[in-house]
Amino acid sequence: MSTHTGLSAETAVMESLDDWAAAVRTKDIDAITAHYAAEIVAFDAIAQLQFKGREAYREHWASCLAQCPGEMIFELHEEVIYAEDQVAFCHALIRCGGDAKDAGWLRMSGGLRRIEGEWKLVHEHHSAPFDPRSGRALLDLVP
Repeated sequence: MSTHTGLSAETAVMESLDDWAAAVRTKDIDAITAHYAAEIVAFDAIAQLQFKGREAYREHWASCLAQCPGEMIFELHEEVIYAEDQVAFCHALIRCGGDAKDAGWLRMSGGLRRIEGEWKLVHEHHSAPFDPRSGRALLDLVP
């Protein structure tokens, strides 16, 4: 991961997010979790209400990646970043899945801090809209 020296804050955050997404696509758990601060608090769309700390979230990522044999689809779309010198906020739509036929859409928002020159996610939230009558996640909605 680069320190993003000389880049605008927004460009540096986008570079970091692109690197994170590439790590997810290659299922490189070390590279994925390198983008998280030790004190990350994550609200993922799967399994539990929240994850506190990089190690807890790493275990969750490992479990999720194991459910997607073969190639991984993980694409950021409609990214928006607001960044200052030390703090940034972003949101995007993510197309995610083990292959094209089962890939669905999620919403993502994140809060980042610049820690020792690196942009690290300190908060991450993934969610999917759902039908309140059936309780079914609506992963087949498209932007």
